[in-house]
Amino acid sequence: MRKDVRILLVGEPKVGKTSLIMSLVSEEFPDVVPYRAEEITIPADVTPERVPTHIVDYSEAEQTDEQLFQEISKANVICIVYSVNNKKSIEKVTSHWIPLITENTDKDSRVPLILVGNKSDLVEHSSMETILPIMNQYSEIETCVECSAKNLKNISELFYYAQKAVLHPTGPLYCPEKKDMKQLCIKALTRIFKVSDLDNDGILNDNELNFFQRTCFNTPLEPQALEDVKNVVRKNLIDGVCDNGLTLKGFLFLHTLFIQRGRHETTWTVLRRFGYDDDLELNQDYLFPPLKVPPDCTTELNHNAYLFLQSVFDKHDKDRDCALSPEELKDLFDVFPYMPWGADVNNTVCTNDQGWITYQGYLSQWTLTTYLDVQRCLEYLGYLGYSIIAEQESQAAGITVTRDKKIDLQKKQTQRSVFRCNVFGDLGSGKSGFLQAFLGRNLMRQKMIKEEHRSYYAISTTYVYGQEKYLLLHEVFPDFDYLSDADLACDIVCLVYDVSNPYSFEYCAKVFKQYFMDSKTPCMMIAAKSDLPEIKQMYGCSPLEFCRRHKMPPPQSFTCNTAAAPSRDIYTKLTTMAMYPHVSQADLKSSTFWLRASVGATVFAVLGFAMYRVLLKTR
Repeated sequence: MRKDVRILLVGEPKVGKTSLIMSLVSEEFPDVVPYRAEEITIPADVTPERVPTHIVDYSEAEQTDEQLFQEISKANVICIVYSVNNKKSIEKVTSHWIPLITENTDKDSRVPLILVGNKSDLVEHSSMETILPIMNQYSEIETCVECSAKNLKNISELFYYAQKAVLHPTGPLYCPEKKDMKQLCIKALTRIFKVSDLDNDGILNDNELNFFQRTCFNTPLEPQALEDVKNVVRKNLIDGVCDNGLTLKGFLFLHTLFIQRGRHETTWTVLRRFGYDDDLELNQDYLFPPLKVPPDCTTELNHNAYLFLQSVFDKHDKDRDCALSPEELKDLFDVFPYMPWGADVNNTVCTNDQGWITYQGYLSQWTLTTYLDVQRCLEYLGYLGYSIIAEQESQAAGITVTRDKKIDLQKKQTQRSVFRCNVFGDLGSGKSGFLQAFLGRNLMRQKMIKEEHRSYYAISTTYVYGQEKYLLLHEVFPDFDYLSDADLACDIVCLVYDVSNPYSFEYCAKVFKQYFMDSKTPCMMIAAKSDLPEIKQMYGCSPLEFCRRHKMPPPQSFTCNTAAAPSRDIYTKLTTMAMYPHVSQADLKSSTFWLRASVGATVFAVLGFAMYRVLLKTR
């Protein structure tokens, strides 16, 4: 909501603009009225909406046209004052003042107008018959108030309506000609309904309505009040209430009714609580709350964020198959202004046999987004209503910023859950196959991936000492002349060469020597395509000898040309090395070290999935 409100009073001379301001301030009619009142500021604590309000007077005798134009451009709302006993002052509203204001304001940001009929104490009749056609003609006119500066009639109301016109404008919400809400308002309220529909059954039940009421207005509805609301909808709409819950049609009808009855502050309170600004766009402050990420620190989702994302998955997994079909995924992202996940996501995370993103794959993609682009993650959580549903101050409450990696190295332990492995290798060495094999895809399944849907990332879980960790693989494009900081910043380096290509290893050796030989980042050599006959590498020494000289583990044989899903052992080794970069090479060569690290990995993987299904059944 705006931090302050600026009200400008204009109109013909002698209509009582200055008297209205002085009567408001002194609560009595002034004996002596100057040409123009000084600008006054009403403090926030004495205004109904708790917002500081500046009231500005205009005098033709004391101000130039240029000064008037400047004041018009600065005003948030303009009161056009006329005298109810002066027809000429009423005519000037349309012949002079409205055109003048239109000319001096931005076409895209319409300034609300209030028509003020002063001196009602001098007549017995109302000017409303003359004014109503003007109100119907100009949509920017919010309302009309008849008042008397002399009798103090409707003075406070006049300035309240002016304040309300700025803080709770009708214009963005409602079209008087169509007698219906505008499309942007319907779109915003539809998103709010879907976020609030916690079980995704298309109905807001009593619990959901009470949560919504508490969220927006800090107070639950009494059972009778709840029933009264539903009865109002039932009387006016056939399909507004279903199974004793409010449908989307009923929800939209209620807000139309609020607006039509002049209670649009109710609708604005709801819109602002769910992050909308005056133009019914999601506020940048809402989508991107402050989050400080120091250098050498990474970003991860915390436990509460994972619980929230799990509930979002459950809400949309209608058939309870632990995967999201294209229709279910589309429904999940219906609260977004665009589809955030492209076809490449299906080749970045685990999918089922139909190519649908599994529960594990869904959480993995969120983990990837948080790690690579935390601002985008905050935006996405904002669209889903994380801060509202999880009752947190902002989406930033769902993010953990890890400590500096240098501290992890000093302490020889880490609390991080996500580890990045950059995969280097020459063209055709088998990098893409290595990434896809991590997601359980053998060579046969990989051949079905379209080139335009290819991904340079793969992320899934591994288990080290029984702890679930995420390993993020990133395929680095083999442009030896240019490697960016992002290409080099990782927890472990994977150097992939093709055992059947005699020139493949040379690239790995060059990358290692130029970029990683003197770094503290652990490296592992992968002898890919090990199902093919091994050919001697045309390099000064063998890959095994190279690894021995540079105190690396021996090359790890790997193939994805298997009948079943490729072995995941290598990925557990990579995660372990990333978690314990300080471990000596002697330990890395020890089979008991790897056995300890990977013990229970399969058990935990199966148990994790089984536990999810059990939780699903209990719900």
